[in-house]
Amino acid sequence: MINLPGDYKGKWIVLFSHPADFTPVCTTEFVAFEKRREEFDKLNCELIGLSIDQVFSHMKWTEWIRENIKVEIKFPIIADDQGRIAEMLGMIHPGKGSNTVRAVFIIDPEATIRLILFYPQEVGRNMDEIVRVLKALQVVDEKKVAAPANWPNNELIGDHVIIPPPGDEKTAATRKTGGGIVCEDWWFCHKKI
Repeated sequence: MINLPGDYKGKWIVLFSHPADFTPVCTTEFVAFEKRREEFDKLNCELIGLSIDQVFSHMKWTEWIRENIKVEIKFPIIADDQGRIAEMLGMIHPGKGSNTVRAVFIIDPEATIRLILFYPQEVGRNMDEIVRVLKALQVVDEKKVAAPANWPNNELIGDHVIIPPPGDEKTAATRKTGGGIVCEDWWFCHKKI
């Protein structure tokens, strides 16, 4: 039995739903998440899967993955067979019966949902993007900055982070004075972390 968010206090969580067990795209995603699980662990992040399938289905599916693909799924999978969590979080796929959508929720250590991604049923998730966003959220929280597009490989400012715009004219006037800060203008300043 999982108690969300209580059992994960102080941890980041990637909660992700999948349409159904024993489906090819979902199988590739579960293998991909498991193969990156240690990377998530290093980021103080727990993985939790979810679908409306029953626990017995999850057990047989993960057994099939272990025996046929040689990957053991070690993160928990919620059997939301009543659909309560899926309904509450908007995970029920419209027009597809009781299938859950391919959703990703990144939840911070304070139990606040910080990111929601929805993918179409026919397209699997990009694990690199999920890891990138998790890292970006951790950096912006710790450093009180913003992350640009494609961070840390932004086309304009590279691996720099953006310093929040000033709140008054005095701060704006003093922004271009050192400290490793690069300003394109008073409202667009960035720095390496």
